[in-house]
Amino acid sequence: LNPGDEVIYHEPCYVSYSPSIVMAHGVPVPVVTTKEHEFSLKPEAVAAAITPNTRIIFLNFPTNPTGACASREDLEGIAKLAIEHDLLVLTDEIYSELRYDETNPHVSIASLPGMKERTILLHGFSKAFAMTGFRLGYACAPQPIIEAMMKIHQYSMLCAPIMSQNAAIEALENGQAAMIEMRNSYHQRRDFLVKRLNEIGLDCHLPGGAFYVFPDIRSTGLSSKEFAMRLLEEESVACVPGSAFGDSGEGFLRCCYATAFDDIRTAMDKMEAFVARLKKA
Repeated sequence: LNPGDEVIYHEPCYVSYSPSIVMAHGVPVPVVTTKEHEFSLKPEAVAAAITPNTRIIFLNFPTNPTGACASREDLEGIAKLAIEHDLLVLTDEIYSELRYDETNPHVSIASLPGMKERTILLHGFSKAFAMTGFRLGYACAPQPIIEAMMKIHQYSMLCAPIMSQNAAIEALENGQAAMIEMRNSYHQRRDFLVKRLNEIGLDCHLPGGAFYVFPDIRSTGLSSKEFAMRLLEEESVACVPGSAFGDSGEGFLRCCYATAFDDIRTAMDKMEAFVARLKKA
């Protein structure tokens, strides 16, 4: 990026995307995704955000915090725009193994025609293999881009620890069965959590991936931060206000189900009591 170059990304999104663009002297251009479209990114919304200064389209599917997924049709539309406007695509696919609809598997935009040569794919071991503490990820991109990345990488972090690299090899060679078992467990927790949230009166779509749900709490009359803080203080249940993930996240709450099923049940019971008190107030 050169100063003033624009990067299109979709909101609500992971908290570091916009600051990372700014740190690289770029201009963040958020495109709002909505509950009505299950927070997926539509090609027409991307097209409306493209200007002569656009250089990159930044994707994250499945998405943190919404669990949104991208359909092949939408990715093909976005790929067409990238080719037409000669743009790079940066795609964070850290949750790609955690998809729950077997009839609609994950599609990487890098796999589409004409996209391998203009895509930077980011991935890692933290989510699918529960290796968060190992801090190991990787990037796949055309050789000139990787060589440019190495100029910064080799003087800032050198290399991943050998212990982490060996653990990653073990995960790749022997971790598939454990990953599938974990994904199936997440699937059950997701279904339970979405069902309970809707029963409580907090409208929640069924996310297609990752391990987050993103219920709509606007019916309570509280802001996202007020809801999250009061839920924590009054019921000792921790969630993240949707506003942490961009302005378009206001009115929503991120709930993570990467925890024990019994804890999720307890949390939902406590949230039900909390919402019931709000309705009586």
